[in-house]
Amino acid sequence: MTTRRQILTSGMALGAMSILPRAAVAAQHSGDSFATQSGEIVVHPVSHASFWMETPAGIIYVDPVGEPADWENAPDPDLILVTHEHGDHYAPDLLSQIVVGKTQMITNMIVYDMLPSELKMKSQEVANGDSTDALGMTIEAVPAYNITEGRLEFHPQGRDNGYVLTIDGLRIYISGDTEGTPEMRALEDIDVAFVSMNLPFTMDAAQAADAVAELSPGTVYPYHYRGRDGGTQDPEEFARLLAEAGSETEVRMGEWYPEGLE
Repeated sequence: MTTRRQILTSGMALGAMSILPRAAVAAQHSGDSFATQSGEIVVHPVSHASFWMETPAGIIYVDPVGEPADWENAPDPDLILVTHEHGDHYAPDLLSQIVVGKTQMITNMIVYDMLPSELKMKSQEVANGDSTDALGMTIEAVPAYNITEGRLEFHPQGRDNGYVLTIDGLRIYISGDTEGTPEMRALEDIDVAFVSMNLPFTMDAAQAADAVAELSPGTVYPYHYRGRDGGTQDPEEFARLLAEAGSETEVRMGEWYPEGLE
C-alpha cells in the first residue's frame, strides 16, 4: 500500500530522497511541488505569514496582506484562509481588491465579525476544533494560542485558528500564530507543515523544533520568523535543533523575506 508519506516524497522538488535519516535543509527557492494522488500542490511564499498554493482543488491564499502588486503573479483565489485579525495576517482593504466572484473565505470568528458586509457574504467562520468543507476538501480549524507566561495576551486560547487542509489525500498544517500547543502536537499524518516562530508573539527556534519533532510532518517550512526587538528567530538553528532531535522531517526554506522586506 502506498502511504501519503511515499506519495509526498516521490514528488519532492530537487530530487530529494524519499527517506531522510535526519532533518535536512533544502536550498531557498519558490515553487516547491508536492505530489498528490491526482496532481500537484505547488507552494509560493509571498512574505512573512502570507503564501499561496496551486492545488488540484483550486488556488488557495493564506493570510494575504500587503499590496495588490505583491499578488499580481498569483491567479485569482478560489479560497482564502485567514487565521486571525492581526495586521500581518488580516488586511481587509487588500481582501476587498483580490476577492473575485468565485472566491470563498474561511476565517476565525473574530475576523468574520470584522469583515465588511460584501466580504462576509462570501465567508464562513470556523471555530477552534470545528471543520468545514470547501472546494471539495476538508478544512479543520486547529486552536492557535500562546501557552508561555508573559505571552498569553498576544494570542489567547479559543480565539485564533490554525488550519489542516486535506487535499487529494495530502494533509497540510498551517500553524498561524501559536506556540507548541497540545492540539498541534496531537495532529496526525501531516505531510507538509508551516510553523511560525518569533518572539514574543509565538515561540523561539528551540520551542518550534521541539513541537515539530513531536508533530513529525514529512516536510516543514519555518515561517513568520522575523520579529521586533530582537525577536527574530534563525530558521537554520531551527533545522539544526530538529536534526539533533533525530527527526526525519525535511526542512524547507521558503523565500519569506524578499530583499528589503523587514
